[in-house]
Amino acid sequence: MEEKELKTSLKQRIIIAVIAVVMVGSILASYAAIVINGSKGSSTADSGVSEEKIAQYSEEYTEKLAKFKEVSASDFKTFLPYKSEVKAYNETAANANGVQTRDLLAGTGRKLTEDDTDYLAYYIGWCADETIFDSSLDNISSPTAFDKALDASLGMIEGWNVGVIGMRLGGVREVTVPGELAYGSSMEICGGYDKPLKFLVMAVANEDPLKTAAAELDIAYLKLQYAYYGIDYEEVYGN
Repeated sequence: MEEKELKTSLKQRIIIAVIAVVMVGSILASYAAIVINGSKGSSTADSGVSEEKIAQYSEEYTEKLAKFKEVSASDFKTFLPYKSEVKAYNETAANANGVQTRDLLAGTGRKLTEDDTDYLAYYIGWCADETIFDSSLDNISSPTAFDKALDASLGMIEGWNVGVIGMRLGGVREVTVPGELAYGSSMEICGGYDKPLKFLVMAVANEDPLKTAAAELDIAYLKLQYAYYGIDYEEVYGN
């Protein structure tokens, strides 16, 4: 199985993150959109933030990432075997059949209901041609851990919200989302508009220690990425 990964530019991710911050009134907006991912490196040329401050933010991010990987290690071991389910699919059928779900692992926690957003999620999202456009994995080809979790309260696409109804926390589900319930004509993804998407989703309880580790990682990530574009996050938003 050939795996590919699409990456948005760092500039695009920063712009989206800033918009999300304004919309939800929260600094935890780095992963508000389901398809935001990309390289965590960038040039510091023309940055208005000192090299020392960037080094400080980089160290903080590394520290928070290590903590997040530690507390999510058990979930990673549960999720990883299902990565093999990422396969090409029929785009026309996916668009025609509405939201489709397939439970791969039954969870033992609370059952998600309609409009329930009090959970965190690990995921892989991919296109009909098997291209992975985003995931919680630290490396697509040879993952060793998770490097982020989505906070569902920050907003998911409609098809995701429909697709997780009925799954129990701790479970793993495959969700197929038709284009009209994904990004429709509002955003290009998977090589065009109105494209269907598939996700592997593992929903978990929004509780400590994972809750705090994920939130602190999001903030550390934003601090570092803002710094690469000459913005001192702490000067704008405080600590």
